[in-house]
Formats: sequence, C-alpha cells, structure tokens
Amino acid sequence: MRTGNPRRSLAALGRLTTYLQATPLLLILGFFFVLPILMIIVVSFWDYDFAGLYPDFLTMNYTDTLGSWVTWKTYLNTLKFTVLTWALTLVIGFWVAYFLAFHVRTTTMQMVLFLVCTVPFLTSNIIRMISWIPVLGRNGLVNSALIELGIVPEPVEWLLYSDFAVVLAMVHLNTLFMVTPIFNTLMRIDRSLIEAARDCGASGWQVLWNVVLPLAKPGMAIGSIFVVTLVMADFSTVQVMSGGQSASVALMMKNQMSLLQYPAAAANAVVLLIVVLLMVAAILRVVDIRKEL
Repeated sequence: MRTGNPRRSLAALGRLTTYLQATPLLLILGFFFVLPILMIIVVSFWDYDFAGLYPDFLTMNYTDTLGSWVTWKTYLNTLKFTVLTWALTLVIGFWVAYFLAFHVRTTTMQMVLFLVCTVPFLTSNIIRMISWIPVLGRNGLVNSALIELGIVPEPVEWLLYSDFAVVLAMVHLNTLFMVTPIFNTLMRIDRSLIEAARDCGASGWQVLWNVVLPLAKPGMAIGSIFVVTLVMADFSTVQVMSGGQSASVALMMKNQMSLLQYPAAAANAVVLLIVVLLMVAAILRVVDIRKEL
C-alpha cells in the first residue's frame, strides 16, 4: 500500500493552517469594509424621491453629480484644502520629527516629547477645532493683541470663518499623523551613514538633502496617505471653521443625507473614493512604502 509524500502533506497542512489563521481577518474586513462599500455602490444606482428609495439601476445620480458645475467647484475646493493641508503638515511634521530624532539625545526625552505631541488627542476633534474660535474671533486673542500692538486699527475679519481658518484647523488636527510615521522612519536610519557623509566633507544641509530626506520618503508617503484621506473626508471642520461660507465633498454628501437623498450621496461617495484611491496610487508610484512595512 503506497502512502503519500509526507513533505507534500506537511506543506499542504501548512498552507491550510495559514488560510485558517487569515480567515478571521478576512471575515472582519469583508463584513466591515468590503460589504459596506458594495452596498454604497449598489445604492448609488437606485432611484429616490421625497417618499423613499426604489431599487433600480439608473445612472442618473452619476450624471447629475458629474454634470453639475457645483460638484466640480466643490471638488476643486476640497482638493485645495487637501493640498494646502498636506504641504503644511509635511513641512511641520518633518521638522518636528527631525528634531525629535536627531537633536534630542536620550530615548526617554524623545518619548516624553513625542507623548507631549499626542496630548491634544486626549480630547475630541470637535473640541480642538472649536478652541480656535476664541483665538481667531473678532474679539479673540489674536485680534486683541494686534490692536493693542498698533499693528491693525480694527479687527481682522478673515482670521475666522474663512478658508484660512479651515486650513489652520486641519493642519492642527492632522499634523501628528505626519509626525508619527516620519519619526518612525528617521529613528530607523543608521547613524553610521550620517557619520560617513560628514567624514566625506558633507555639510549639514547636504547630509539632510542627500541622506536623510531620501531615507525618510517612506514615512513621508505614509503620513501623506493619512493626511490626504482624512482631509478629503472631513466635513465638520469645513462647516464650522468656514461659517458655512465654504464647501467640501464630504459636507455636500452630509447635506444630501440630511435631505434623505441617499442614492445621490452614495454616488458622490463612490466618486470621492475613486479620487482618493487615485491620489493614494500616485503617492505609491512615487515612493515605495514597502521599505517601511
């Protein structure tokens, strides 16, 4: 009686064990991630009126969305907020991470200062966002200081309820998502590379440009993905800090849902998802983040 190859049996058992270990994660991702997205795609083709939703297969929601100049203007406005927030958080996040990684000598102090950066996250985003109102308001701290110093004769109106206030609040809310991956990447850099560059006569800026920045790109890419996805989906910051004077795609979807226009909101969600995925794909084409994983 012939028996099977024991090595093949062990290999098959190992593959089966791997699949069984991955099954819980696949079920969780399928139920909480894939299934909701599929439902949104399905609902985006439904018909609706003031009375309810009607299962159907119509492209009306997409044609209304993509054929409206208001939608295109809203997307451009959202992209403007995203690009400005991304650029500012990248610059601020890199220099904060660089200071923690290379100018703070002890690991203990690095961890203490890093935890200090996370203190604002002990409160909700809404509270941190609203805290800017008494600072930037007409009678706020900034305007009061400017008037007392004689810099301006009257309060500056554009500090609050403007695009400036929206970008400022978004930078405040999302900078840590850029600091963390960049700091993690910088801490992995072999210090002997920096010493070798200095021994070869490289200046501090040359070391930064030719050694540190190239090696920090994976962390910068991961932080960029975090910031881009969070800003593109943010509606509360735009609504509160602009005083209703600016719009974003997420805010437009929120208003559609408040009017029970769920298929139209679903179509907007699908388009927004495609735009975000294209932006993430562009980042991944520029930087290979597998070095960080």
